[in-house]
Amino acid sequence: MTEPDFVKRDFIMCDLIAKKRDGGEFGAAEIEFWLRGVLDGSIPDYQTTALLMAIYFRGLSEHETFLLTDAIVRSGDVLDLSHIPGCKADKHSTGGVGDKTTLIAMPLAAVCGLTIVKMSGRSLGKTGGTADKLESVPGFRLTLEPADLQHQAEAERLVLITQSSNLTPADKRLYALRDLTSTVDSLPLIAASVMSKKIAAGADVIVLDVKFGRGAFMPDAANAVKLAELMVELGRQAGRKIAALITSMEAPLGRAVGNALEVWEAAETLRGYGAPDLRLLSLALTGEQLYLAGLAETRRQGFRLAAQALEDGRGLTKFLRFLRAQGGDTAKLEQGGFLLAKTVLVVRAPRGGYLQAVDAARVAGIVQHLGAGRLRVEDKIDHQVGVWFDKQCGDKLTSGEPLAHIYAESEEQAKAAAAALLSACTFSDTLPELPPLIYGVVTTEGFIPWTELQQDYQ
Repeated sequence: MTEPDFVKRDFIMCDLIAKKRDGGEFGAAEIEFWLRGVLDGSIPDYQTTALLMAIYFRGLSEHETFLLTDAIVRSGDVLDLSHIPGCKADKHSTGGVGDKTTLIAMPLAAVCGLTIVKMSGRSLGKTGGTADKLESVPGFRLTLEPADLQHQAEAERLVLITQSSNLTPADKRLYALRDLTSTVDSLPLIAASVMSKKIAAGADVIVLDVKFGRGAFMPDAANAVKLAELMVELGRQAGRKIAALITSMEAPLGRAVGNALEVWEAAETLRGYGAPDLRLLSLALTGEQLYLAGLAETRRQGFRLAAQALEDGRGLTKFLRFLRAQGGDTAKLEQGGFLLAKTVLVVRAPRGGYLQAVDAARVAGIVQHLGAGRLRVEDKIDHQVGVWFDKQCGDKLTSGEPLAHIYAESEEQAKAAAAALLSACTFSDTLPELPPLIYGVVTTEGFIPWTELQQDYQ
């Protein structure tokens, strides 16, 4: 009888390091041995970081990446959603500036027939975390007992909680070491990290939003497509229905960057007053989930079902019911008075013409400096600070009209942020030609470019 791959076997760690250094390929038992040692402390950090660096330079094959992803999933708890009726769906973004699409796409998907049980993280660095945004709603609870989670999933079809401490513990340890050793930007390690969490979270349908540009982790569209192709394949091998939108993050998404501001903008979008880019992407992500789940026969029908749920107010109603179900007080979100920053400063256009570009990475830095982000997970944040853009790229300007509003703790901080924001903006005399927000979609059958997709998103 052949010994199964998962049977515990002992290897010598320095031999594994040398094997990958020389371009060798690992089997399941070797990866299991490594991760077991990472978690129980039998393999010292210096050997794991040496192996991570070898992987960074030598890479992992697609099969190795799947084995690593699967081993990370099995390193901790796996959320079992089989007892919750309906098709379970999840949406994940690789991180962006002003990206609050989860707050819009989740309720739209729920009212269109999907069940959303989502685990979300907190902000770290320049990207905002959905959990932090929702905590700007007074009383909102990010932890639920299993019985309460199931009841809400059945009653509302929508639950969002923070990630379980024992979900993919191997990934947490590996990421901490990758962050300290400049081995974060390895495509197979990124793919294994993202997809292990999505698979462990138990959804049947997964839609990814893989971003590229100045405000994203991936520098360009070509690399974003490569990462998306790998993650989609990992999802397919794990038995999930999966696709990935490739989207630009050169400029902030929508108008708001900052926790309470983004929750407010999400509500405004569900009221029908959303910025065009935010509305488009939110509907595309929702429609893709409906299409993959079989609730829409075509991508175009999925988009239109989502648009109808937004336009007739069902999405907003679901969003508010979801917040209240998890303890949130929605009175100020519904009636006004939700934005409570001590100082609000108007940033005025220094000249007429057009807003040509806004550097998303610099805006993220400004908002983080105001106190809306964190460098370490344990850092405290200010939910009320941030930037609201009155104008977006391509908009016409007259000199002196409001370009943006700074929400800050003090006037001194607001003035510094205003000066920095103006330096992050580029102006032109002629209408700029802006690239499409959605570059394309990666499916299990291949890449579909924007030119073939745009007719579906109308």
